[in-house]
Amino acid sequence: MSATNFLEEKMIGHAFAGESFSPGTTFYAALFTVAPGEAGGGTECSGGGYARVSCTFSRSSSTVDNDAVIEFPVSTADRDPVVATGLFDAASGGNLLFYYVFGTPKDYDTGQRPRFPAGDFDITLN
Repeated sequence: MSATNFLEEKMIGHAFAGESFSPGTTFYAALFTVAPGEAGGGTECSGGGYARVSCTFSRSSSTVDNDAVIEFPVSTADRDPVVATGLFDAASGGNLLFYYVFGTPKDYDTGQRPRFPAGDFDITLN
């Protein structure tokens, strides 16, 4: 996953200018039909039973991973293919912190439930 400009600016300000930054302890996974980038943006899924889902992470050295399955609600409508995922600091609105663009779009049609196994959301700062 890649950090957004928002998060990078907060981390630099905190580390080098003593600016206060508290990212919180609950994060929310999201799905996108148009991919976001470093500046954020993109088009998040909506309607058809879609909602962001809370997720938690465990740290090992300079890497963090989701420590449990991330499972979205069953879709009640067909939608455009999902091309990316991201992590927000709020259940709605909020700030996009990290994003990942899939190599191949994924279907999320009526009756399907997107899920990501534990350890699938890897975040490493190099």
